Amino acid sequence: MKKSIGIDVKAPEKACEDPNCPWHGKIAVRGRVFKGTVKSSKGTKTAVVQWAYHRYLTKYERYERRKSKTIAHNPPCIRAKDGDNVVIAECRPISKTKGFIIVSKEGGASK
Repeated sequence: MKKSIGIDVKAPEKACEDPNCPWHGKIAVRGRVFKGTVKSSKGTKTAVVQWAYHRYLTKYERYERRKSKTIAHNPPCIRAKDGDNVVIAECRPISKTKGFIIVSKEGGASK
């Protein structure tokens, strides 16, 4: 059973029994949504996601490039690998460091 999570993203084809899955479990998605790249997926059901953004410096009247990293829950139905482009959404804290969930995969690295 797939449910609507309130974000316009494609649902995964596979099903899973993970209670922390936004599509098949009971966890709700709320707050911020980011698009990023998976830098590491070594942990069990865990991925490190990084995205780039620009910050304006008024003194130099220019933008600087910055990167941000966060740890996200990687459900078994999505199972993102290193180099995949993903969409992550904020949720309630799942553990000490996890406060985001991967909600969809948008293609990946061509290896």
